[in-house]
Amino acid sequence: MSAVETALKPIAAKAARCTACVLAETRTKVVFGSGSARAGIVIIGEAPGANEDAQGLPFVGRSGQLLDRLLTETGIVRDDVYICNVVKCRPPQNRDPRPEEVATCAPFLRAQLETLRPRVLCALGLHATRWLLPGKEPMAKLRGQILEYRSIPTIATYHPAAILRNPRLKDNALADLKRVREIAEDAAKREA
Repeated sequence: MSAVETALKPIAAKAARCTACVLAETRTKVVFGSGSARAGIVIIGEAPGANEDAQGLPFVGRSGQLLDRLLTETGIVRDDVYICNVVKCRPPQNRDPRPEEVATCAPFLRAQLETLRPRVLCALGLHATRWLLPGKEPMAKLRGQILEYRSIPTIATYHPAAILRNPRLKDNALADLKRVREIAEDAAKREA
């Protein structure tokens, strides 16, 4: 077990026991996050879906399968990145997380990011982007830029679910993920 995994373990255990919001009443499993800090990339989604709730792992359903293909196409190894969500429990019927649910889960995500100390963040979709970068700009305006969350370079891109609904968004998402990889690689070179 790596030092990062060891450091995340008590945070994950606390999340697994959390009953601070109504999402705890309907969840099957807490979906804390998975992966490695090896590449220095943290990918953040909105909330678990039905497949994630059943398995306790992020991005394992149709959106996760597409994310896997996008990562592969951009030369990112999924096992080398850490993937998590803003909200750790599935909202009923996959509705959007409510502001109070996001606020309740925020300390878990902050603790994950402080522990992982990523070189770059990738926000999948507008909900994850709004958590990292509050504002009102649409995704079309935010994506393609290097933004910052607490001095960490941050790339906002389309959520795989949006790409499944509108395949024309795929090329933009691929370009964004390539930029994520480049930022992580450049940072690793500077650290070496």
